[in-house]
Amino acid sequence: MEFRVDRQALADAVAWAARTLPSRPALPVLAGMLVEVTADGELTLAGFDHEVSARARVEAAVTEPGRVLVPGRLLAEIVRNLPPQPVDIFTKGSEAVVRCGPAEFGLLTLPVEDYPTLPEPPVRAGTVPGDLFAAAVAQVVPAAGRDDTLPMLTGVRIDIEGATMWLACTDRYRIAARELTWSPADPAFTAGIVVPARTLADTAKAIRQGAEVSIGLGGPGGDTLIGVSGGGRSMTSRLLDDQYIDYKARLTGTWTSVAEFETAPFVEAIKRAALVTERGTPVRLAFTAEEVRVRAATGDAARANESLPAELTGEDVDLAFSPQYLLDGLAGIDTSRTRLECAGPTKAALLTAIPDEEGAEDSDTGYRYLVMPVRLTS
Repeated sequence: MEFRVDRQALADAVAWAARTLPSRPALPVLAGMLVEVTADGELTLAGFDHEVSARARVEAAVTEPGRVLVPGRLLAEIVRNLPPQPVDIFTKGSEAVVRCGPAEFGLLTLPVEDYPTLPEPPVRAGTVPGDLFAAAVAQVVPAAGRDDTLPMLTGVRIDIEGATMWLACTDRYRIAARELTWSPADPAFTAGIVVPARTLADTAKAIRQGAEVSIGLGGPGGDTLIGVSGGGRSMTSRLLDDQYIDYKARLTGTWTSVAEFETAPFVEAIKRAALVTERGTPVRLAFTAEEVRVRAATGDAARANESLPAELTGEDVDLAFSPQYLLDGLAGIDTSRTRLECAGPTKAALLTAIPDEEGAEDSDTGYRYLVMPVRLTS
């Protein structure tokens, strides 16, 4: 095997494939990255841990086609630190040699014949603009659970009905959901799946800007895999159990208080109030007709108190929330104004974005963030 490739293109491709490499592989070969070149000038780099696979394809000048398995994380470190010159990679005996300008590295190859067969990407179900998909995933994943003993809560629920896609995450204390429009291959297509949140977040973040993302579902024995690809990058992941709460029903309700305020000043006020909170200490929000008062305290040691303009329709309300939960929800608001709706201090509150365009009050950005308040003893 022998080929030459652009250094930056190689670095991007290796970084993508290295994302799936396990830090403590069950088998030594799973720490390897598969490097394969064909006679028609295509270089493929791949990683696989039996749960998630990642492939990246780039063009290369191929002298001799072939495939080799090399230590993946080490290759990623080497390529990231190479000088900005073309990279030559070739096999020599039991080594894969990486040469770039004056720098040369020799990597002992792993037995490629022991490497498991990578899963084939599932059949394409539809496409969505990559930037839109990445933004939607980033809005919901902060609400995903971190407790691996409840795997369902560590995933992103994806519901598809024709041209409408919903993404949602919950850790039982909050729900983040985003509705968006995509282009299904079959206008009548429907699906409901749960994808590991960390995997989907890493994938969406790494898809090249401007690329169209293709989403596929399928796999041996039924709908066991999701495939996401775009811009020469692709990944597959096993799905989690598709049991999930009826999150859509919880995002609607009868609200007795509706407050509207400027997003950025409110975020900054929450951050300032959080400076005097200890772990588990909430930030209090007291909404009245024309303002919201943001308060926090840690015993007698420190306190914060700040008032901001706000417009309240309905009953005055005094709420308390985890400051981080509030900030996670507000991070998903991409407009200058935010709406908070609630039905009292002990019921969940709903954060949504108010569209910036004039005359667009009835339009919808598709983002919902429902968060439970902290019960106050006084």
